[in-house]
Amino acid sequence: MLKNLFAIATVFSLSLAAQKPADAGITRLQHDLPDWMRQGDVPGVSIAVLRHGKTAWIGSYGVANKATQQPVTDRTLFNAASLSKTVFAYTVLRLVDQRKIDLDTPLTHYVRDRPSHDPRLDKITARIVLSHRTGFPNWRNNAKDELQIYFDPGSRFSYSGEGMVYLQHAVEAITGKPLNQVITEQVFHPLGMTESSYTARRDLAADFTMGYSADGRSVALFQDTVANAAASLNTTARDYALFLEAVLSGRGLERATLREMETPQIAVDPTCTNCLDAAPKTLSTDLFWGLGWGIEKSASGTYLWHWGDNGVFKAYVVADIQRRSAIVLFDNSSSGLS
Repeated sequence: MLKNLFAIATVFSLSLAAQKPADAGITRLQHDLPDWMRQGDVPGVSIAVLRHGKTAWIGSYGVANKATQQPVTDRTLFNAASLSKTVFAYTVLRLVDQRKIDLDTPLTHYVRDRPSHDPRLDKITARIVLSHRTGFPNWRNNAKDELQIYFDPGSRFSYSGEGMVYLQHAVEAITGKPLNQVITEQVFHPLGMTESSYTARRDLAADFTMGYSADGRSVALFQDTVANAAASLNTTARDYALFLEAVLSGRGLERATLREMETPQIAVDPTCTNCLDAAPKTLSTDLFWGLGWGIEKSASGTYLWHWGDNGVFKAYVVADIQRRSAIVLFDNSSSGLS
C-alpha cells in the first residue's frame, strides 16, 4: 500500500509543479473528477486546492447519503482518518513553541502510566513518535494488551497509530485538558476551523456523510466520545484547507519549528509501512518522514503528504512547500484512494 501511495504522491506532486496557469489543474479536476468517481465507485468527494498559500477552489461532488441523495457540499463532514495525525502534529509543535513540551525529552517525563514494561520506553520522545520510530505496532489487537516495542526506538521507521495515542496522553497530562479541547484552543479556533472535531458534535449532524464499503453497505460517520489523535478527526475540505494555509505560511509556528516539521527525520523503505520484524533492506533516497508528515524530495521540489484510510472513509493530502500549493481530498468509499 505504501508503495502505491508513494506513486500517488508523485503524480500529485508533478501535477502541482507543472501547472503554470493558476487554474489549469482546477479546470482539469472539474472535468475529470466525476468520471474518476464513476470508475472508482466513489459516491461522494470533497476536495480543496490551494495556490500561493491560499484556498483557490473547493469542489463538492456526488452524494453524502445514497438513500436520501443528500448532496456533498463544502459543509459536508468526512472522517479524516490518518489526516488526523498532521493536525495533531501541528498542535504538538505549537506546544513546543510554548515551551510546554520538548521534542527530545522522553515522554515518560510527562506520562505517569507506562503502556509497556520495556525499559526502552524511556527512549521515546515526541520527535520519535511524530516520525514513526517508536518500535510500537500500528495498533494492538486488544487495547488492554501491553504495548510491545519491536526495535530500538529511533533506529528506523514503522508507522504507528499507537505512538500518536501515547503522545496524546503526554499532551493531555501536560495541559490537564482532553485532547479535543487542546486542539480546539491551539488550532481550530485560531484558524477558524469551526466544523472540525476529534469527538462527536451533534450540532453538525445534518452535514455528516455516510461511508460505503465495497459491497455497498453503508456506515455512519464515526462519532467518538473520546478523541484519538491518530484517527478520529471529522472535518470538511474547507476547514482542512484553512489548516493547510497555516502550514504553507508557517502561521502559528516559530520559523525554526516549521523547518523542523519539514525536515526529514528518517528515510523509509518504500515497500513497507509497518516494518516491525526486520530492518529495511533498502532505504529510499527521496522518501522520508518528517514531524507528522511524509516527505518527498524530487528535482521539482519538496512535498509534504499523508494518506487517510479508515476503511469506508479515505483521504489524501499533498503540499508543495516552495510553490505553496496543495490539494486535499476526502471521500466516503472503501475504494476512494483508487
